[in-house]
Amino acid sequence: MSVLVEEGPRLLAHLDEGPQLVHHRRRHPAPADMTLDRLAAAAEAADLRGRGGAGFPFATKLRTAARRRAVVVVNLSEGEPASHKDEALGQLRPHLVLDGAVLAAMALGTRQVHLVLPGETPAVGERIGAALAERGSSDRVSWQVHTAAAGFVSGQARAVIELMSGRPNLPVTAWVPEAVSGYRGRPTLLSNAETFAQLASIWAHGPDPATMLITRAGDTDRPRVLEVVLGGRWDAVLSPAELARPVLLGGYHGVWVPAGALANRRIAGEDLAGLGATLGAGVVLPLPEGSCPVHETVRIVDYLAGQSAGRCGPCRLGLPALARALDDIDRGVGSGALVDDLAATVRGRGACAHPDGTARLVVSLRRWFGDELALHQRQECGHGVLAAAG
Repeated sequence: MSVLVEEGPRLLAHLDEGPQLVHHRRRHPAPADMTLDRLAAAAEAADLRGRGGAGFPFATKLRTAARRRAVVVVNLSEGEPASHKDEALGQLRPHLVLDGAVLAAMALGTRQVHLVLPGETPAVGERIGAALAERGSSDRVSWQVHTAAAGFVSGQARAVIELMSGRPNLPVTAWVPEAVSGYRGRPTLLSNAETFAQLASIWAHGPDPATMLITRAGDTDRPRVLEVVLGGRWDAVLSPAELARPVLLGGYHGVWVPAGALANRRIAGEDLAGLGATLGAGVVLPLPEGSCPVHETVRIVDYLAGQSAGRCGPCRLGLPALARALDDIDRGVGSGALVDDLAATVRGRGACAHPDGTARLVVSLRRWFGDELALHQRQECGHGVLAAAG
């Protein structure tokens, strides 16, 4: 695997037993007939929220999709290059993911389940294929497999619907949620792999402890995936030295938090609200020692500007302009006011949330690292980590 995966208390427990169905069934019973009310109540009791980044209550999405000819979609195409948790689940816990999808299908009274696999990680598709072969026809559902294109926006919900419909795997404007009208206009329950794995675990073992998978930059070239208990301390994720440096939370569409800000906070959304941060998709990137948050943000925004669908003005024109404006500041010839104007211009105007997420990252840089930006404008940055402004 391209990532290091640590033993965890729930989804990642007993990793030494392997991913095969015979080992899985020793600890996780096969899904039984499930009613919508029972499954929604279990998800509500556990406060299960989507683990793809938006954090929307799963029970609400499930009830919304509970109409005729519903479809279940398991999205293993993360897109985000810094996230590897669905990759880890797909290879190490495929049957937990599939059990969650079967439970949801039973609750919705549908037999149609779609699996969207990451094109850039063929090993995930191979493991999922082997898992489906092990299960045979025992699930009473029809599995349909799709492979997403490599790219940041390929895993976006509407991009996934487009892929399933035989069109380019790119996002399009949508006026209603997928749970109301998604694949071929049908109510579509679309969530990422971790959400379905959590659902299966909650159904089989109850809601405690509530956990989340996190991908963080590793101590080596390989990132690490670990399972943390929500409400726990950040020193379970980051070393003291890393807690003393700025951290990018939520991945490339996340936000910077200043040095030391997480030391006395918990791994919980409400504890991060004062920083303007969320847990998002569970990506935690401590700034490497000796690196500069401005340099890192310039690199990420330049990447994001090249990863859009190119179908609307904010992505086709706004994001490249924002990347150039940030690069100008990095080189000491730019204007912070122009960066602010461009970030405000692209927000809320795209066909998908790609411009919003990119602007969010830039705004957090402006919020916390004003002193560092000023040094760049004067070409005085020493490429070290400075205390955040404000």
